Amino acid sequence: MAMVDLDFVKTYVRMCNDGWLQGWHERNGGNLTYRLSEKNVEAARSFFGEPREWHEIGVALPNLAREYFVATGSGKYLRNVALDPEANIGICELDEKGERWRVVWGLPGSVPTSEFPTHLMNHSVRKRVTGGTNRVIYHCHATNVIALTYVLPLTDRDFTRALWQSATECPVVFPEGVGVVPWMVPGGVDIARATSKKMETYQAAIWAMHGLFVSGPDFDTAFGLAHTIEKSADVYVRVLSCGGVRQTITDDDLRAIARDFGVTLNPAML
Repeated sequence: MAMVDLDFVKTYVRMCNDGWLQGWHERNGGNLTYRLSEKNVEAARSFFGEPREWHEIGVALPNLAREYFVATGSGKYLRNVALDPEANIGICELDEKGERWRVVWGLPGSVPTSEFPTHLMNHSVRKRVTGGTNRVIYHCHATNVIALTYVLPLTDRDFTRALWQSATECPVVFPEGVGVVPWMVPGGVDIARATSKKMETYQAAIWAMHGLFVSGPDFDTAFGLAHTIEKSADVYVRVLSCGGVRQTITDDDLRAIARDFGVTLNPAML
């Protein structure tokens, strides 16, 4: 038995590879983090090495104090995670105040992704607003989502309506809609704060000219959310290439979907 044999590590590795196979992770693009459960930590603890130096997060996240996270590495390629997990991902712990992190396993000679503070800020928000159920944060360079940020108004409502009306299951999968963050330099505090503000309301945020940022309680749900959003964006891009919309799912249709599937749509999007 080794760290890579633990179920949560194997599922993490699979999700990295699934994203690569979708074409969402060119070079070292994209990243994935997972907040370990107590059961995960106990299963993994015997494989932890000598803790390394502490690093400042840049903000205090007290609700994440003493939590552990799996993260992809800085400059690492997601296509290589399945080939050598220990070299490309690592487990980090936060200190007793939720202000610093350190690596306890993996990433020899390296550190987590430069967007690790952005992930942690959003883990803090999603943990709070979901009562602790959300554990996964995933960022990918979903091609059609990025394309739409060049042609649609960069508003939550415009993107939500385009996605809801392009695939029938979308109102069921993300009934609150999606948030949109204007272009910002990645990895910085500004994009972290802007994204965490959106994640107060939404499971997913679109980063203009950059990609998609989603959350979920587990790997399947988070990946499924990203996949659904990208598939709907793909449909919309194809519709535009065919000359534009001639008929669509109406607001009354959206309400009917919500009624039959027992979800509550965000009224601001109707």
